[in-house]
Amino acid sequence: MFKNLTIGQHYPVESPVHSLDPRVKIIMTFAFIISLFLIESFVTYLYVIAFLAVAIISSKVPFKFVLRGLRPIFFIILITFIINILMTPGNVIIFELGFIKITDAGLRQAGFMALRLTLLIMGTSLLTLTTSPILLTDGIENLLNPFKKIGVPAHELAMMMTIALRFIPTLMEETEKIMKAQKSRGADFESGNVINRAKNLIPLLVPLFISAFRRADELAMAMEARCYRGGENRTRMRQLKMEMGDYVAIFIFVIYFAMIIVSKIW
Repeated sequence: MFKNLTIGQHYPVESPVHSLDPRVKIIMTFAFIISLFLIESFVTYLYVIAFLAVAIISSKVPFKFVLRGLRPIFFIILITFIINILMTPGNVIIFELGFIKITDAGLRQAGFMALRLTLLIMGTSLLTLTTSPILLTDGIENLLNPFKKIGVPAHELAMMMTIALRFIPTLMEETEKIMKAQKSRGADFESGNVINRAKNLIPLLVPLFISAFRRADELAMAMEARCYRGGENRTRMRQLKMEMGDYVAIFIFVIYFAMIIVSKIW
C-alpha cells in the first residue's frame, strides 16, 4: 500500500509543466485548492476534471501513476463518504433502515466530498511530481522572501517543508520493508478487527523511528560536510526567471479560475 504513495515523489521527464517556474506552480496549486472549495454543483466539477486532465497530459506523467496515489487514501475517502451520507439531513429520504437514513442531500454532499478529496490529492501531487526538491525549495523561499522583514526564516522554512515532502515516500518505503521483515518472522498485520490491526502495527514504530533518526543524522552530516550554512550568502546554479511558458500557463489558469467564479455566481 505504502509504495503507491505519490505525494513527495518526483517524476523526471521533459514536459511543458516540468519546465514551468516553481513559483508559478506553487501559486497555481494553492489557487486550485481554493477553487475546489468554491464549487457548488457537479457540473462545475467538469471544468476541474478537464483542467486537471490537460495538466496531467501536458506533464507527461502517466495517468496510472497519478491514480496510484489514491490507493493509500481510499479508506479515508470511503469513510468521508459514509459519514457525510449518514450525517447530512435532507427532505427526501432515499433509504431508511432503523437509525440509518440516507437522504438526497446526504447523497449529494457525500459525492461532493469524495470527488473533492480525489481531485485535491491528484492536483496537489502533480506539484511534487513535476518539480524537483531543489526547485521546490527555491520557489518556496522566493515566495517567502517578503516576510523576512518581519523575522520569518524563509530559507529554513522552505528547506524543512521540502525535506518533509521528500521524506514521505522514503519513510513509506522503509515502513514497507519493516513490515515484510516482520511478516517473515511470523508477524500478522492483516487478521483481526481494526483495533487488533492497530495494535499489531505498534512493533513497527520503534524500528521506523530509529531509521528516521538515522536518516536525519546522515542528512545533517552530509549538509555539514558540504559547508551548508543556511540561506545567507547562498548562490544558486539556476536563477528563477519567468518565461513565455509561465505566462501562458498563468493565462490558462486565470481562464479556468474565472469559469469557476462565474459558475459560483450564477
